[in-house]
Amino acid sequence: MKGRQILLASVVAISALSIIPLTSIAQEKWKPTKTISVVVPWPAGGASDTVARMTAGVMEQSLGQRMVVVNTPGGAGAIGTKEVWDKPHDGYTLTANATVSVGSYPILGKLEQTHRDWIYYLPIFTPNVVCVKADSPIKSIDDLVALMKSKPNATVLASAGVGSSGYFAAELFKAAAGVTYRHVPYAGGVPAVMAVASGEAEVVMQLSVEVAELLRSGKLRALAVSSKQPLAIDGYGEIPSLQKFIPNFPDYGSYFGIIAPADLPKDVVAAYDDAFVKGAASQAVKDYAKTKGAMPIAIYGKDAKELTERLASKEAWILFDSGTAAKSPADFKIAR
Repeated sequence: MKGRQILLASVVAISALSIIPLTSIAQEKWKPTKTISVVVPWPAGGASDTVARMTAGVMEQSLGQRMVVVNTPGGAGAIGTKEVWDKPHDGYTLTANATVSVGSYPILGKLEQTHRDWIYYLPIFTPNVVCVKADSPIKSIDDLVALMKSKPNATVLASAGVGSSGYFAAELFKAAAGVTYRHVPYAGGVPAVMAVASGEAEVVMQLSVEVAELLRSGKLRALAVSSKQPLAIDGYGEIPSLQKFIPNFPDYGSYFGIIAPADLPKDVVAAYDDAFVKGAASQAVKDYAKTKGAMPIAIYGKDAKELTERLASKEAWILFDSGTAAKSPADFKIAR
């Protein structure tokens, strides 16, 4: 009997020892063992690119591995986004973009994946700024509206392409002011902004983070901002809200950050959640927002899922109503 008790005690002890490592493994956080690629599907210097570089810089401190940004422009961001989707969903290949662009790809027939197939880490909100060349005869929003009405479909408006934030801002402006314009798409936000600064195009409605430096250097003039509240940009001044001139213009802007396939392993998602929360609270994010005329935020997880669903219900139908959609949002069960 005593021998059996000793044997039983030994088995229990061995079993307990064997359980400890398994429990530790189950609770251990994912730690990347190699460099993480962040594919920005736009040219360098734009909002997606600069937000990606800033966000990667603060998140990699917690992850313990470098996050290297690679620019793969083309197809209004769809080419680089598809490249990320086609890679293994193991946490080592991410993308960076605006939620509005990701939501537009299936509607435009560029990708099969919808906004629901991704998870989002969003540290920056940036409104759109209506800008003209510094020496443009267009001095105000009233001037711009008058020009567009006097010459239908003639005022040259540059954007980063159909489905970009600048395009959506222009379409909202078109509907609210009752005007038309001639759309000229460029390969990204920075090329579109530079087209106006050089006189190649007449007006641009790209993002505050893309126009801030050219406003400070005196190459562009800001007429209004798409947000409900006026926007102050360091070294330039305060920009009035479009609602001051066009009361029915909606409060509008875009959310930027790092994006990953939604089916990443749970331990990988947990590691990225933790790194993002710490990174979004950093001084680097606050400094970026202040310099670029943006708003620091920290949206991820369930909140990001709800946000992108809400945005899709608005932006997808704008594409459909404008006649640029290849598919109906209803095909993806996106409510109007």
